[in-house]
This record gives sequence, structure tokens and C-alpha cells, in this order.
Amino acid sequence: MMKKAIIILMMSLLPVIGKAQIKGNIGNASPLRKLQLAEMAITNFYVDSVDEQKLAEDAIRGMLEKLDPHSTYTDAKETKAMNEPLQGDFEGIGVQFNMIEDTVVVLQPIVNGPSEKVGILSGDRIVSVNDTAIAGVKMARIDIMKRLRGKKGTKVKLGIVRRGVKGVLPFVVTRARIPVHTIYAAYMIRPGVGYVRLESFGMKTHDEFMNAVDSLQKKGMKSLILDLQDNGGGFLQSAVQIANEFLKDHDMIVYTEGRRSRRHNYQAIGNGRLQKIKVYVLVNELSASAAEIVTGAIQDNDRGTVIGRRTFGKGLVQRPLDLPDGSMIRLTIAHYYTPSGRCIQKPYRKGDLKDYEMDLENRLKHGELFHPDSIHFADSLKYYTLRDHRVVYGGGGIMPDCFVPLDTTRLTRYHRLLSAKSIIINAYLKYADANRTALKARYKSFDAFNRDYAIPQSLLDAIVAEGKKEKVEPKDETELKTTLPYLSHQLKALVARDLWEMNEYFRIWNEQSDIVNKAVELATGSRRPAAF
Repeated sequence: MMKKAIIILMMSLLPVIGKAQIKGNIGNASPLRKLQLAEMAITNFYVDSVDEQKLAEDAIRGMLEKLDPHSTYTDAKETKAMNEPLQGDFEGIGVQFNMIEDTVVVLQPIVNGPSEKVGILSGDRIVSVNDTAIAGVKMARIDIMKRLRGKKGTKVKLGIVRRGVKGVLPFVVTRARIPVHTIYAAYMIRPGVGYVRLESFGMKTHDEFMNAVDSLQKKGMKSLILDLQDNGGGFLQSAVQIANEFLKDHDMIVYTEGRRSRRHNYQAIGNGRLQKIKVYVLVNELSASAAEIVTGAIQDNDRGTVIGRRTFGKGLVQRPLDLPDGSMIRLTIAHYYTPSGRCIQKPYRKGDLKDYEMDLENRLKHGELFHPDSIHFADSLKYYTLRDHRVVYGGGGIMPDCFVPLDTTRLTRYHRLLSAKSIIINAYLKYADANRTALKARYKSFDAFNRDYAIPQSLLDAIVAEGKKEKVEPKDETELKTTLPYLSHQLKALVARDLWEMNEYFRIWNEQSDIVNKAVELATGSRRPAAF
């Protein structure tokens, strides 16, 4: 009994002893030791069981959240998913798909990809993967992608439902390496004027870009419209490679500098193949990071004309720190500076992510997207370009040489609500699914389609009717009449994408873009009438 009483007494004293010990050690301990002791205390003494892995991850996230908006932590799965679009490829079955009423519908099999090789067609419905139903079960898109993707060489059994064919067709697809392209469009937008839409900066972007411009130069390109609208950035090295093509030897492209990071200069090396071509760079409020590096290099070296609206203002350099379990910390170590010395990063308050995320909405409320005069730059933010000594301003983002306001007269409230409720995209998907075969048979070439095709009134009526069901209606007849031409143009571009590629989508969509049309006007010296 005496022995048992001593054991009980010792156990009751453990929390008290632990508390005293931690207090005693913290006084002279380093911050790292303090963190270790906190983790040990929670693991050993907390009233409920804890997941130590999650505890450590939450601690890392908590620390990073108190820093700048771009220092982040991603677990192993998140890291892999984040890196795939920039690596230039992934491993899977090779289809573009979308969801129609809880069913995966193949928009297009990748040309020469594994699905095309076994006979999977546009419009096919994937209803099962390895005998597991994925249709009608409200499975998340990311979970479907996990089932379709896999290591190169592995096989996956798909159940396919095809229009006009009874039953479920079985297909066995051998997964392969699937290329991910960052050039979405490259074509001659006008005689002598080439157009390239660059969606992001990945590992293979420079090669893609040069292949595109080589092709356009063979078609007589003398001027280039480089579209970086909505380009969220990517790899610094890719941005440097692209900028180098336009600049002279030793021209500054960008430099980085931080508290513990010495200044590092990135300069052109004089071998650029586009040094004599006229260039017009298109940007908007969603152009960020690597896109801003290229834009700033072109502008500060007086190498071309920047057209659009002020860019996002993401000028923080992240260093990826790989952790043993495949997770990653992306820690900000420096700032990006344009050749004239402007810091690209817009202001922020440490730990206030909400305010940072509200920046674009605040720009909209303050009228910046409509009137450049609404932006007031202090004299301390004044800089000068390196050749012509034109005034440019720092303080976050790149202000274009030629401002193009956001046009809300065509992009109506009614259209925004139809889009927000997914009414437009759902109606389009159903229409394309029902008419794809007939459209492909009728229009053998894009030029014929672009010239002769018009969105049927029945599709527009269906969208209006569905909007009414969802309590989305125009304010008046004027708003409806304003919305329909813009909506028709959007739908025609989507149909073109379905029948061909993103290139054909932009060939149609760009004809109503004010920013693109301003570039065309400057490049050709002729003003084009508005599309509608």
C-alpha cells in the first residue's frame, strides 16, 4: 500500500514539476528552444491527444502568417500540385475535361496523348475510374484529378458513356507524361503584327516563346504584342530569359536585394533575337511577379510600350526551402527592383493578409481601374527611365505608358451575375456537348467558323430563362440589349476553344478587348472600329 501511495503521489506531481522545469529553462533559452519546449509540453501534458505533425505545421503557418503576404508553407501534396503547372508537364491520361451535372465530360483529348491513342473522343463521359463510380456522386474535381493522374507507365481502367452508343464502354489508358503549355495563343493578329499570349512563366516558357516568335517571323512579323494580362508570374529565370531577347548587352533586367541577401543584378547578355522588333506589352491588375519583371525591364529601358492598367505589385523574392517530407516553406528573402530602381512590391502591413487581399477591390472602389488620374504618386516615388529619361513611378506595380480603362458599359452587372452563378458556363457546356459533332462536321476550318458561325438565339434565350429561375434578371431592356452582344462574343470564343484550341479562343476574344485593340492601333497606326 505504501508503494502504491508513493507512485500515485509522484504521478500527481508530474504536471507541477513539468511546469516548473519549463519556466526555469525559458529564461535563458533561445527562441528555438522555447518553441521546442512548448511542443514538448503540449505533446506530453495536454488533456487530449494531439497530431504532432499537424501541430508542427500549424506552428510554421502561424509564424509565416505574421510576416509578409507571400511567405507560405505547403504540405507535400500541396507542394506537388503547386509545382506541376510550372514544371512544364505532369503524368496522367491526357484529357481536358469539365463537369456537367456531376459528370466528367471530355472537352478534348490531348493530341497524340494516351487517351486519344486508345480512341477516347470529345464529348465522352467518364463515369468510372478503376471500377469506382465518379459520375453522379458529387465528387470534388480535385479528387477526380487524383484518380485520373498517376505515374507514367501505370494503367487506369475508365468507364466511358458515349452519345449514340448503348452501355458503358471500357477503356484501358496507359498514363504518360503530359506537356503543360504556358503559351496560350500565338498568331498574326494583323499583317506584320504578331500576338503572343503568355499565361505564366514555367521552366519551358522560353523555348515555347521562341518557337512561337520564330513561326510568326516567318509569317512576316515586324511588331509583337506580348500579352501578359492575368499572368500571375512563375520562375524568375524564365522572366529573365524572355526579357533578354529584347534588350542590349549589359542592359539591366531586374535586381534583387534584402536584409541578409546581397544585391544581385540580372542583366542582358547581348544575344537576344528580338532586339530590333517593336514590342507592345499588355498588362492589367492581375499581372504579377515575373510578368512585372519583364514589363519593368521593357519600360525602364525604353524598349517598348506598356499598355493597360497598373499591375498587381508582387515584388517579393521567395526562396523555396524543401523539407524532408516533401513539404516546402517559401520564405521571402528580398525585393525585386526594376532597372530604374523602383520596388515592384506594393505596400502591406505585416500579418494583415485581409487588407492585402482587399487591394484590388479597393482599386475598383477608388476608381483607379477607370481613371488613371485617381492615382496620386508622391514625388519621392518618382524615377526616370534609363534612355529617354521619362518619368515613371514606384510604390507598387508597373503603371503603363498607355492607360486603358476597364469598360463597364459592356461588362454589365447582369452579365457578372450570370457568370457568378455559373449560368453561362453550364449552358455553354450543355450546348457544346449536344452540338459538337455537327459543328465539327460543318466547319472544317477556323476561318470558315469565324466568318459564318453565329450563336443561336435559342442558346441566349436558354441563358436568360435560366437566369430568371435563379432570380438573376436585367434591370431593364437597355441592360439586356447591352449584355447580349458581349455574351454572344464570349460564347462564340468558347465554342471555338471547344472545336480547336485556346489559340482560336483568343483569336475571337481579342477582337472585343480594348487593351488588345489599343495595341493594334499603336502597332498599325490605324484605329479599329469597336467590335460592337
